[in-house]
Order: sequence, then structure tokens, then C-alpha cells
Amino acid sequence: MDFKISGKIIDLGETQQVSDNFKKRNFVVEYIKNNPQYPEYISFELIKDKCSLLDDFVVNQSVEIFFNLKGRKWTNAAGETRYFNSLQVWKIEESKDTDNGASTSEDDSTEDEEEGSLW
Repeated sequence: MDFKISGKIIDLGETQQVSDNFKKRNFVVEYIKNNPQYPEYISFELIKDKCSLLDDFVVNQSVEIFFNLKGRKWTNAAGETRYFNSLQVWKIEESKDTDNGASTSEDDSTEDEEEGSLW
């Protein structure tokens, strides 16, 4: 399932070259739709060729982010299992509105935010 959220960029990380074939970049967005008094700060990541999507954006810019929720399982050498989640961005655009809201959708069509709310 694809997710979409609007917010304001608070922090832009640098691209990190993890290996010869893998790089990633993180950034944080302030989300205030449901309660402006208590904003949420949501960390996103871009991987591989998607890292350059952030190159034209700056801190304090309002954006609309399209992303996938990813989950991974990892077992260490001692046999302990850990689970990790990440929000992997596949598209980012300048926001057309200033309402820092969120929704989910199966495609690029707009749904009623009450039905598709992340929170």
C-alpha cells in the first residue's frame, strides 16, 4: 500500500554511501494536521537512485511525500531476532496546500482524509 503525507521539512541529511551498490539519505518532516500544539516529527529515508529526489528541496519547505512502509526481520549471531520499520520515499513534491495532513491510497487518486488517515 502506498502512503502520502504533507508536512514541512525540518532536517535534510546528507547521502550516505553504505556500500558500493547501496546509498541512503534521511530527512525529517514536521506533521501538524491533527494537533498543531503537538507536532509530530517523522523520519523518512530514500535509497539508491531516489536519494537525489531531495536535491531541489530546502529546510522549512512544505512538501507532499509519497512513500511505502517497509518492515524487516534480522537475526543476530546470538540468535536474537529484531524487527525494523522504515518509511521509504519514492516521490516528493512541493506541497500544493499548507494543510500538513496525511492519507493513504492504492493509487494517486485523492481519498477522504478521514478514511485514509495515518493517525
